[in-house]
Formats: sequence, C-alpha cells, structure tokens
Amino acid sequence: MIPKADSAPARREFLRFAGLGVLGLMLPEVPFARVWGPKRTGELLVYVGTYTIGKSDGIYLYSLNLTSGELKHVATTKGVKDPSFLALAPSRRYLYAVNEVEEFAGKKSGAVSAFAVDQRTGALRLLNQQPSLGGAPCYLVVDQTSRFVLVANYVGGNVAVLPVRSDGSLGEATDVKQDLGSSINAERQKGPHAHCIVLDPANRFAYGCDLGTDKIMIFQFDARRGKLTPGTTPSVQVKPGAGPRHLTFHPGGKYAYVINELHATVAAFAHDQIKGKLKEVQTVATLPTNFTGANTSADIHVSPDGRFLYCSNRGHDSIAAFKIDPRNGKLTFIAHESTGGKTPRNFAIDPTGAFLLAANQNSNNIVTFRLDPKTGRLGATGHVVEVPSAVCLKFTTPFA
Repeated sequence: MIPKADSAPARREFLRFAGLGVLGLMLPEVPFARVWGPKRTGELLVYVGTYTIGKSDGIYLYSLNLTSGELKHVATTKGVKDPSFLALAPSRRYLYAVNEVEEFAGKKSGAVSAFAVDQRTGALRLLNQQPSLGGAPCYLVVDQTSRFVLVANYVGGNVAVLPVRSDGSLGEATDVKQDLGSSINAERQKGPHAHCIVLDPANRFAYGCDLGTDKIMIFQFDARRGKLTPGTTPSVQVKPGAGPRHLTFHPGGKYAYVINELHATVAAFAHDQIKGKLKEVQTVATLPTNFTGANTSADIHVSPDGRFLYCSNRGHDSIAAFKIDPRNGKLTFIAHESTGGKTPRNFAIDPTGAFLLAANQNSNNIVTFRLDPKTGRLGATGHVVEVPSAVCLKFTTPFA
C-alpha cells in the first residue's frame, strides 16, 4: 500500500544544456513579512516556473493585486534546474516541479522535484527528487487525492505515475506507459512526444496529448494503486500533422479542448464522463486567416465561468479568444490580443476570472490583461514585470 498523503525547437535549444546533477536550494531572497504586512485581502499568489540556462534563478513567487492587476515580486527559490512546469497539491502543502532535462543522476531521464510549502509565507523547501523515467518532462499534475503525481516526458514519449509519501516527498514510479509511432511531420514527429497528462474532473481518467503521434491517449486511472490502464477507447486520433499539445476541460467535464501546436488549431470534443471517450465536434484556427509567418500554438484555458476559451500563439504572439456554446461546446471566434511580448508559452486566468497573465518566454516578461466578463475580450492593464524565461504560472490564495 502507498501511504496516503495529506489531503519544440526552442525546447531542444534548452536541452543542449541538459545535465541536472545535485540541485541545491537557497532560501527565498526577500523576507515575506516585509512584502505582505498585516493585510492580505484582495491578492493572489503566483508561482512562476522558468528555464534556468539564462538569467533565471529558479522558481519565482509574485503577488497579484486583484484591483489593479499589478504584480509584485515576493521571493525566489534558487538552485532549481529548469523547473519549466509546476503543480500544487490540492492541500497546498506541497508543490511539484518538472526538471526538464534529459539526464538525471547519470541516466537518461528527467526529474521531478518535490517541495514543502511554508503555510505562513509560501516559501519552498526541497524535499526530494525522483527520476521521471523519460527525457525532458514538460507537464505534471497532482491527482485529487494528493497521493500521486502524473508526469509527461516529451523526449521520452511516455507518461509516468509517482507516488506521494506521507511527508509530501515522492517515491519511485508505480507505473510508466510508453507510446509508440510517428506522424507526417518529418522534423517534429519522428517518434512519440508526450506533451501533457491531464486528469478529468472526476479523477477517473487520464488524458495524454502526444505531439509526435497525433494521438490523445486515454487511460483509466486507479487512484488507489497509481496505475494507468487503457480506456475503452485507448486513444483518439487528431488530424495528421496537427501535433496535439495541451488539453483542458470545461467546468463540469462535459467538453474537452485540445490545442494543436503544429497546425495552430483548437479541437473541441464532447466528453463521455462515464466511459471516458472523446468525440470531436469542431476544429477551428487560432490564427488570423491572413497571417503567413511561422507560428506554433502553445497553451489553452477555459475561463472559470465556462463562457470563454483562450489559446496562445507563439510567432503571432497573441491570445485568441473564443466564446463557448453551452449547448454543444462549440467555439465562436471573438478576437486576437497581442501578448505584449515574444513567445507566450504559457498563460493563466486567475480563479476570480478578473485577469489573464501572459508569460512571454523570449521577451522575459509577464503581462497582465483584464478579462471582460461580458464579452470575453482582453484589455491590457499596463502592468508588466520582467521575469527571465517565464514558462509556467500557477495561482493560489495567500497563506495564513
């Protein structure tokens, strides 16, 4: 029994510098008490994952003012190698980060780092690391029971399940599922490239987007043993060469949406919540019809109220906004908004639905936009902060 825990080309450039070694961890550089003071209302915290081969020091922590949209630096957790994607446990007591490298502890694998979260300040303390059992892990998620972390390995072309120990640290993998195959893009799809692993709202099924094989893998998830077994329909094929990257669910789980990196499209699916099946109902472009430059699409999110969907474009450097039809999940285009920087690899919508933060990897900044709850349009607030190689944003409420 596992102890129950407390309740792309740019990528290849980074991976040339792979090699994890021992990851040291330094204390946050700014005392939290000086930043917060006695009042903490009207704010959210934002953890920022980065690539560290340039000027980045590791994982950054910011506060977001929910009135103005201003971001203020709170602290930095140093000594973490390429923490490019983050996930908080539901209890918020632990945070997990991929280490997106291809070699760890002398073996061909990336790693996952586990941190304890200080419940007063939000500061991070390294607990341990485990190999991800595949090269270049780029996505991870904590299941709703907080007992397992699921990780997608891009270069490895597989997904793994790591158990969470009673102290929040990670144990050795309980399962690994290797994808096989290729697709029509000779440069990007010579083999499998697992790009995300997402659990449905019921914590019963896991969905993995494989950019290299143009498939969405569907697994039944055993939340007691940490095992993945093929679903009734083990995979769904998207259009050849599309390159599925990230998947997100509509609140309640009736619909799922997939951003296709190589075709710059978003596919809408009806989701069978009992059997886990996906049925495509629509595919639409994320780019203007007159755009002719190079572009890869990246991230995708639904607004908290379920009315709008947003996608990021790298090259066009924009967020595409769509209205969601509640009757069938289909999308209607609203507008494009410039992200105010280069290469928006990731973005996030705050839980109140007031603001969208765009993380522009190659211009080293995070830009705050106000979200119009009636129209779904984005408006720049004028607030911009410099963060080196920002590639992942995770919100949480302030700690006690």
